Amino acid sequence: MTATPAPSTLAEPPFRVPRDRADLQLFLQAALTLEHLTIPPYLTAMYSVRAGTNRPAFYAIRGIVLEEMLHMTLVANLLNAVDGDPLVANSQFVMDYPALLPFSRDKVPIALRHFGVDALETFLYIERPEYVAEPPGHPSVGEDDGWTSVGQFYATIREGVLRLTAELGEHELFRGDPARQVGPRDFYNSGGEVFAVTGLDSALKALRAIAEQGEGVSRTVYDSDDQLFGETRQPAHYFRFDEIRRQRAYGPHDTPASGPTGPAVDVGWREVHPIDPAAKVAHYPPGSAVRRAAERFNQVYARLLCVLESAFTGDPAAIRTTVPTMLELRDLAERLCRNPHPDPAKAALGLYASPTYEVTEAHFERAREDARLRA
Repeated sequence: MTATPAPSTLAEPPFRVPRDRADLQLFLQAALTLEHLTIPPYLTAMYSVRAGTNRPAFYAIRGIVLEEMLHMTLVANLLNAVDGDPLVANSQFVMDYPALLPFSRDKVPIALRHFGVDALETFLYIERPEYVAEPPGHPSVGEDDGWTSVGQFYATIREGVLRLTAELGEHELFRGDPARQVGPRDFYNSGGEVFAVTGLDSALKALRAIAEQGEGVSRTVYDSDDQLFGETRQPAHYFRFDEIRRQRAYGPHDTPASGPTGPAVDVGWREVHPIDPAAKVAHYPPGSAVRRAAERFNQVYARLLCVLESAFTGDPAAIRTTVPTMLELRDLAERLCRNPHPDPAKAALGLYASPTYEVTEAHFERAREDARLRA
């Protein structure tokens, strides 16, 4: 098997509370990149499941992917609200995998893996609930010189929003063009809903939704969708992944300490197409069907990010076209994962081809040109 390359890293903002508008915009762009970082690994696990099997796991991961897209949209709304410009259709936005989990004291590599225990352990680490350290400058973190968790990073953004609202005034801080806000009429339902960020209350609501859908409300296994959106609450991301790993659902009275005691969850660990987590397009023979499918997948993924950037920077209705694009990606990924790896040595190990998420500036330029031709 090909040796796994050294993980790439996300450039993290300085370890401090945002000092001004430009600082807050920098933090929110990093948050947008962070939310996207999880999507390719989650999609890879979902696409690797053999057709017609592992339906509970497949739909659980699919629901979490949709909520991560919701989080991206809420972060973009918040960035627009403070007069920023979300950057999505750029090669620097798409991390090379494996990538180190950012804003974490433990340097955990996030790779593109097929559905299985290894992938789930990584997902659980990404979403894990833990003690969230106070923002930089608090006496309790006086000895720290860097980020300890994603939760601390978001708590720092929240503190920055509060401080800048007090310093600049709510109207001045949230002076962004309201026409850029993506609303519920634009975004398909995904457990929770998109809402416009127009001031302090909606900004704090957006940050709360992002944190609690991932890790759960403090000391519970559930998110806060019932409180925020009037929808049925469900286990937060961490605990939905934990249900799959433990093959048992959480019941209404279960806690993080009790673990899941509800009905069994059927998981077929062998019902997958195993893949090489270090796979690259260059590993597939030029001119082969697998190579063409992998290249096509990366091009369509670039188109998806161009659509999202268009939706986040002035055309909110454009986000509706992400649905057919995601379906096209699904079909391309499943076509790849049904093909044994073209390298005989890897095929002998039982490995299959897979998407690689290698998106370059050339992919984005082609996607923009295609959009202009279709307009």
